[in-house]
Amino acid sequence: MGAEKAKKQDFRKYVIWFWILLAGPVLAILLFVLGIRLFADLPDTEELQNPKTLLATEVYSGDMKVIGKYYAENRTNVKFKEISPYVVNALIATEDARFFDHSGVDVRALLRAISGAATGNSAAGGGSTLTQQLAKMLFPRENLHGFSLIVRKMKEWVIAVKLEKEYTKEEIIALYLNKFDYVNNAVGIKSAAQIYFNTTPDSLKLEQAAMLVGMAKNPAYFNPNRFHDRAEGRRNTVLRQMVKYNYLKQSECDSLEKIPLKLVFRPEDHNEGLAPYFREYLRDVFLKKWCEENRKPDGSKYDIYRDGLKIYTTIDSRMQKHAEAAVKEHLTELQESFNKELKKKKNAPFAWNVNKEEIKDLLRQGMKRSERYRVMKKAGMSEDAIEKAFNTKIPMTVFSWKKEIDTTMSPMDSIRYYKGFLQTGFMSMEPQTGYIKAWVGGNNHKYFQYDHVQIGHARQVGSTFKTFVYALAIQEGYSPCYRLPNVKTCIDMPAGQPLYCPDNAAGEEKYNGKIITLQFALAQSINYISAYIIKQFGAQAVADLAHRMGVVAKIDPTPSICLGTPEISVFEMVGSQGTFANKGTWIEPTFVTRIEDKNGKVLADFAPRTEEVMSEEKAYVMLQLMKGVVQIGTGIRLHYRYKLMQPMAGKTGTTQNNSDGWYMGITPDLVSGCWVGAEDRSVHFDHGDQGQGAQMALPIFAKYMQKVYADKSIKISQGDFEKPSKKIDIEMDCSKYNKEVEKSGGEDFGNEDGGF
Repeated sequence: MGAEKAKKQDFRKYVIWFWILLAGPVLAILLFVLGIRLFADLPDTEELQNPKTLLATEVYSGDMKVIGKYYAENRTNVKFKEISPYVVNALIATEDARFFDHSGVDVRALLRAISGAATGNSAAGGGSTLTQQLAKMLFPRENLHGFSLIVRKMKEWVIAVKLEKEYTKEEIIALYLNKFDYVNNAVGIKSAAQIYFNTTPDSLKLEQAAMLVGMAKNPAYFNPNRFHDRAEGRRNTVLRQMVKYNYLKQSECDSLEKIPLKLVFRPEDHNEGLAPYFREYLRDVFLKKWCEENRKPDGSKYDIYRDGLKIYTTIDSRMQKHAEAAVKEHLTELQESFNKELKKKKNAPFAWNVNKEEIKDLLRQGMKRSERYRVMKKAGMSEDAIEKAFNTKIPMTVFSWKKEIDTTMSPMDSIRYYKGFLQTGFMSMEPQTGYIKAWVGGNNHKYFQYDHVQIGHARQVGSTFKTFVYALAIQEGYSPCYRLPNVKTCIDMPAGQPLYCPDNAAGEEKYNGKIITLQFALAQSINYISAYIIKQFGAQAVADLAHRMGVVAKIDPTPSICLGTPEISVFEMVGSQGTFANKGTWIEPTFVTRIEDKNGKVLADFAPRTEEVMSEEKAYVMLQLMKGVVQIGTGIRLHYRYKLMQPMAGKTGTTQNNSDGWYMGITPDLVSGCWVGAEDRSVHFDHGDQGQGAQMALPIFAKYMQKVYADKSIKISQGDFEKPSKKIDIEMDCSKYNKEVEKSGGEDFGNEDGGF
């Protein structure tokens, strides 16, 4: 009996020790976790309900397309219902098969992982649930080791449990997919779908979803853009996991595994995408000012890189696309012609009358404006060292309209190379609302970051300024058919200065001495008549009218403004010409309608300023006057070359030496303006047949309007301008007078622009 009793006591000891050894660690862990929860620094309920994530600010077009983002992390959150079920199923099958059965910590998976670690079985898998992984992403670890890492891991268990209490399972999945960094500036499932496949999260195909989920194991290691085969293999592993957990049939998996990994890789870059010049102006000027002037409820400034604002703009993505295509098409051809001329110039790209010292000075100015110079100067390099570096040949990639060119040249030679390119600024606006529909600030934002619509220094506008001169005449009672002798006019100047007696441009002498209408004079951009009008009413009156029509640039009230000496931006010129199409009321060009926070709360609404400048009747008369430019004048090629027969008004402009070419085009629903010229005025065409506004700038407007009219998704009038309800008792059909001049003066119409 004694021996049997002893055996029972020994057995009892073994059982007790067994449970101590088995339950002790679990109890210790539970007590440890309880201690962590009670005493450790864990996120509170507020932090869990509002985890800190950096959200990209999105820029929307007027037709609700995302045309750009500003971000520290390229993340835009989506809701669970906006995510493809393929993504959800693949994620659960691969990362956490028991996701819907646990409450944040999966004890079974944890024990399996511990067992695997102890036995060296890597196939046992990890023990972290999706919720634990989310906890680690929302509240990142420090670089910890040993006991500190164990403590941190247990903290994540506690956070995971708390997350499960605060969020539904669907919300946790959405949080996870929105937070995950898929590399290549793709943070969150929305950016990843866009950058890797040019689609949205709800439209991902099964094989695409599997690839993205596969990256969760190690996004850098399975980066599909760098390691194509590796990413494809990982995708197939995910597909097999989906078969294992009954989300996919084996036959479907076999078929999907045979599909090659096809990326539609579109990395997001501020130089790429629609309207880069507009987006940069919006960021660097408009939003910078708005954020300075507007504060959050807590008094801090809004941060466009982190706060997930939504900026709703007036840009029409379709019109913007057409404008950018028109610029590229025309300038590719125009640059080819210009390059042929440059090959004949010994000072290329500069004009023959620019001496070596002037060229050296221009190149040195270009050097000092470059980013390379600023970096070197900041690094403390001397001027001599910088200049030596700029004259040392290095490998580089340079811009051309057809494709980028890999070459070897010195930075100074590259400055000279780029000065030979013709630049542009184009803007199109809806005159009734002031909404800007298209904004092309230059050739290529990667290589030419100077915006020629608004930011850049204004250029002389040439004969496009004559619209202000003639508008004053119309306001003072003149009609389009008012007839004047085409003779030289001299204007008195202040004491000590000679009379101002501008000449007509070359090619217009055949009309000298003839009686012509105002419509004909504007159509042919005849300088004598512009000088006559400004002599009658004064330069100050013209300048005042231009300012009332939205021009903010300084205008010196000298007689020479009648030929277009003022320097005005494309932005201001388009806004001013919209006055005629908007029945005499100037409306401020507008490009933002509202700003919302990340939750959709409206932070600001924007409405344009307006000013009644002239009566509806006078504005309509001006349109009839300007229609002559297209019907019989310098814009006639819109009809015979570009087959644009819709009613439209316009005005060309060319400055001295063909340095600047302009065109302003007006239709009932759109007012557009374009400037073309080189960075330096000493770089230009030698002859007016190539250098006039009708040749340099008008074709961009023409190609743009061709595309807009052909786009059936754009609802735009192709009819005539609306007539005022009030009867206009002045003569506006000048065809009989114009034909008389045409017959006597020759039939070579529309080939020259008065300019200076």
